[in-house]
Amino acid sequence: MKERIPRFRTPWRTRRLFAALRRTDDPDVALLQQELDARDRRLREMTLMMEQMRHELEEKRAEAEALRRIGEATGSAFHSEEMLKVTAEIATAITGTDSCQIYLFDTSSNSEELVLRAADESFASMIGKIRLRLGEGITGWVARERKPVAVSEKAYADHRFKFFPEMLEGEYESMLSVPLVTRGNILGVINVRTRRPHNYSKTQIHLLSGIASQVAGAIERSRRYRQLEKHADQLHTLSEVSQAITSNLYLEELLQLIVGMTAQTMNYKICTVMLVDKEKGELVIKATQSDSKEYLEKPNLKIGESISGRAVAEKRAITVLDLLQAPEYQFPDVAQKVGVRSLASIPLMVKGEAVGVLNCYTEKVHQFSKEELSILQALSTQAALAIEHAKLMVRSALIQEMHHRVKNNLQQIVSLIRLEMRYAKFTTVEDALNDTLSRILAISNVHELLSRDDLDSVSIKKVAESILHATQQSVVPPGKSIQTLVEGDDFKLPLSKATSVALVLNELVQNAVEHGFKTLNEGRIKVQLFQEPDEMRIAVINDGDRLPEGFTLRNSNSLGLSIVETLVRGDLHGTFSLENAVYDNGIIAIVTFPR
Repeated sequence: MKERIPRFRTPWRTRRLFAALRRTDDPDVALLQQELDARDRRLREMTLMMEQMRHELEEKRAEAEALRRIGEATGSAFHSEEMLKVTAEIATAITGTDSCQIYLFDTSSNSEELVLRAADESFASMIGKIRLRLGEGITGWVARERKPVAVSEKAYADHRFKFFPEMLEGEYESMLSVPLVTRGNILGVINVRTRRPHNYSKTQIHLLSGIASQVAGAIERSRRYRQLEKHADQLHTLSEVSQAITSNLYLEELLQLIVGMTAQTMNYKICTVMLVDKEKGELVIKATQSDSKEYLEKPNLKIGESISGRAVAEKRAITVLDLLQAPEYQFPDVAQKVGVRSLASIPLMVKGEAVGVLNCYTEKVHQFSKEELSILQALSTQAALAIEHAKLMVRSALIQEMHHRVKNNLQQIVSLIRLEMRYAKFTTVEDALNDTLSRILAISNVHELLSRDDLDSVSIKKVAESILHATQQSVVPPGKSIQTLVEGDDFKLPLSKATSVALVLNELVQNAVEHGFKTLNEGRIKVQLFQEPDEMRIAVINDGDRLPEGFTLRNSNSLGLSIVETLVRGDLHGTFSLENAVYDNGIIAIVTFPR
């Protein structure tokens, strides 16, 4: 119960006495009357002051109770949505209003939009659907100016008002709107409304402002907590990737692990690692967690083109806010179909060189923060280390394998020399040595290419080009003009098969020079490469002298052709044929072996 403050009154007998004295002209009585009147005025003033103090005390008690209840709500509610819902209910009850709405800025996009995040039960279905730009409506004006606004009646007629039929605007007369501000940052706006006209007192405005201050602080704390959680997840991801690098995973598995963990931890729609193909000057997708057909079928990017190509060429991170509006992005139609809007391209750097790029796509328009880019830089460094580590592991294994292969190759050369010593008929020692040197160089070319090529495989097209170049320099006699050419599909073979193919090509090209152009001074030798679904095919074609009538490989006494047939059947498990060209002059040799 409210404490009743007694009013001081003069007894009735005393009043009658004073009334009788007033009718006299005695000066002393008049002076006494003035003193009594002054006393009455002071008593009335004291009574009014006590009434005012009592009223203020009640308001303070109500405000303290309101803030206590809001504090309990913000402290006990773990999720922001739950806390905002409870706050809206308490604000409505404490201020004695009919409705409450809480708007927050949309942090998921770069646009300055206020979104309805909490409301009383009447408008719960509108949460997330009502949006206002900064400065739009009374709510947007309050957010922009950071000042409260109180409208006692016909709020819908205010020149700043934004009408939403689904919010039943016409049923509410008054409106009080207060900004949510913490540490100088505007987070949103809280509104209360009444159906009847209502003059909002300073106390109500102060009370709602206090609620807004506590709610803003709770929202800020909640966001910081989520950021700390996210940062902890990111550090855990970096730790997991670091541990994976030292494991026995293959490169493809490592890169797949990196893109999967990055997408999950950072909440990205697509993460992809593209590596540089130096030979073609292109970026090729090596790992992605996307299963989109449109995305996976994108053509390779030339270095320097589009966003990713520029990131590699310029060796710096590049971000794009909206891929659908970026003129330099080459695949806006793919972005539209896949459902991605923003992109961060981070180059993978190894010893000052960009070996690839880490691409991170978001589903909505997103501004990549400095902290976010720092994490992506760290992840890209881990990916680059994973690539380098995998290459070193393979190189280490290859060195051991190459020791074994070099030993076998040397034994192979020894066997060939013994065959020549037994069966070949050279006119000079120089011819014998040149023939042996050409075979050694063929094997040497394979090992040289292996040291520069991709890990554990060798380009057969490069092998053919090297052999033809060496033939031009050392085998073609002076005065003869023989053009050489390599055509067709390039394909790669492991070291053991590449060595056998190199020896086969060397024998066939030398055979073409020695026998096809024995009587001719000019012509052409062409190597054609074919890659079929089940087999590889190599053809060596020359337009020189044709084979004699009745020629067969069985009745041939050529040591080089015997070496070719042995290598093709024994090492490559394939077939070898040599015959005259059907539609042209010259000879065609075909080697076929399974993939």
